[in-house]
Amino acid sequence: MGLPISQTLAPDGELVAAHDFTPEDLRGFHRDLVLARRIDSEAFALQRHGELGLWAPMLGQEAAQIGSGRALAPNDFVFPSYREHAVAWCRGLDPALLLGLFRGTSLGGWDPAQYGYALPAIIIGAQTLHAVGYGIGLTLEGKEDAVVTYFGDGATSQGDTNEAFAWAASYHAPVVFFCQNNHYAISIPLERQTRVPIAQRAAGFGFEGVRVDGNDVLAVHQVTSEALAKARSGGGPTLIEAVTYRMGAHTTSDDPSRYRDPHEADAWAERDPLLRLRTLLERTDPGFAEFDARVQAEADELGAHLRDVCRNLPDPDLAELFEHVYADLPPELVAQREEVRSWS
Repeated sequence: MGLPISQTLAPDGELVAAHDFTPEDLRGFHRDLVLARRIDSEAFALQRHGELGLWAPMLGQEAAQIGSGRALAPNDFVFPSYREHAVAWCRGLDPALLLGLFRGTSLGGWDPAQYGYALPAIIIGAQTLHAVGYGIGLTLEGKEDAVVTYFGDGATSQGDTNEAFAWAASYHAPVVFFCQNNHYAISIPLERQTRVPIAQRAAGFGFEGVRVDGNDVLAVHQVTSEALAKARSGGGPTLIEAVTYRMGAHTTSDDPSRYRDPHEADAWAERDPLLRLRTLLERTDPGFAEFDARVQAEADELGAHLRDVCRNLPDPDLAELFEHVYADLPPELVAQREEVRSWS
């Protein structure tokens, strides 16, 4: 029972399906994967040093995010959850902007319209409804753009997500639902959430669902490109289930050793998305070693940039909590804002 899983690059670095990527494309994927992992590891370390209040690691999920993020066109729009740091990278955000959120010095830090990337949604699954509303708006305006919303397997147990599926199907919305099935909704394993593959649920709502190896950046890029093209041409929504694994904790306040077998994580480490592409390039690209050295140096520079920016983020103006919600602030909130200002 279930849908097949698309795969182009096997865990041992062998190609198991044809592809149209050029050698430069493959190098570009490698660069993005390495830099995305560096963003994540630096932020994790900064949290452990007390520089961030919290961080949601994406270790192991880089291929799902880079593969899909690189498939987006400039006018497409992304509604993320709180773990899509590599997608943000693909949209051109300086990752230092993400650190302000997790340090608590910023309520946002970027213009979503500029990057086609909304602010992270903390409420599980809420962003799926935002994406469908945006997608219906695109249709009403006659635009041929697409929307992608990212969420985890746990979000598929939420009512919001299922309502978003129903609305997207009913209105034929140009939305790609991108589920990173990392096997745990915080501490709840996937088998406690569903009896069928997540992608299979789409059929019940009347649209297509596909499964892809989420640690295979090439296959993820291909299936996402196809789903986006379908959405832009009026083909309606698609649910992509990227089967991957969260190798780290849910957040830095979580301890996964309390709810999962360490041997399970070890087995998934052998399917590391970075290692499989590296293996392919080492075998097929004569100049890869030199290119990789430049990428590693770039990663070091990026890490230094993040550490420097994070430690120099300005203290927030607490009164900004009252901005950007009401055009005209109600009197009671004006009073609260002035009280907050009096504290400084």
